[in-house]
Amino acid sequence: MNAISVDGLTRTYLGGYQALKGVSFSVAKGDFTAIMGPSGCGKSTLLNILGLLDRPTGGKYLLEGAETARLDDAEITALRRSRIGFVFQAFNLLPRLSALENVALPMAYAGAEVDERRARARELLTRVGLGAKVENTPLQLSGGERQRVGIARALANKPALLLADEPTGNLDSKSSVEILALFKELNAEGMTVVLVTHDPAIGAAAGKVIRIKDGLLA
Repeated sequence: MNAISVDGLTRTYLGGYQALKGVSFSVAKGDFTAIMGPSGCGKSTLLNILGLLDRPTGGKYLLEGAETARLDDAEITALRRSRIGFVFQAFNLLPRLSALENVALPMAYAGAEVDERRARARELLTRVGLGAKVENTPLQLSGGERQRVGIARALANKPALLLADEPTGNLDSKSSVEILALFKELNAEGMTVVLVTHDPAIGAAAGKVIRIKDGLLA
C-alpha cells in the first residue's frame, strides 16, 4: 500500500487563483521524497493538503488507502494528530516553553499522561542530540538546535509520515548537513519522509524527486 496517492489534485483559491492544476503521483511507504520547484509553483500548497491542513478543490487524496475527502473535520484532526508529523522552516516553537515542553505539547493534545509525555520528550531530545538542553528555551538555542527540537516534536506521537517544509531554509550549511543526516536516519528506520525544499543536497539524498512548475508536475 502507498503512504500517499493523489490523483488529479487541484486547489483554487478565492479570486480564481489556481495553485494546483491537476497533480497525480504516489509515495510508497518508507520512501524519502523531495518536492522541488521554483517559488510560487504550488509546493507548499501541496504539502498543506498532504498534511491535512488544507483540502483540495478537486481530485483525490488517499492517505494510507483512506479517501480523505470522506472524513469529517474531527476525523481529519484525529488522523493528522496520530499519523503525521510536521517540521517547519520557521520552527514554530513556543518561545516561553522549554525544549522539553515544546516536544511534549503534541502528546498533551493527544491525551498522554504528564509523566509519559515528559519521559518521551526527554528521550526524543536525547535522540536528536539535545539531551543536555531539554530545559533551554528556543531563544537559548541555535537555529540548528531549534530545528532539532522541531523534529523531536514532529516525532512525539509516533507518526507514520513525516512532512517538512523547507526544513533547512533558515540554517547554515553545517546545520543543514546535520538535519539532512537526521532525516536520512529516520527514513532508514522505515519512516516515510516527504520534504519541500530548494536545497539540492536534499534533492540528491532523496530516493524520489517530484518537480512542480506552475501548479503542474514538471
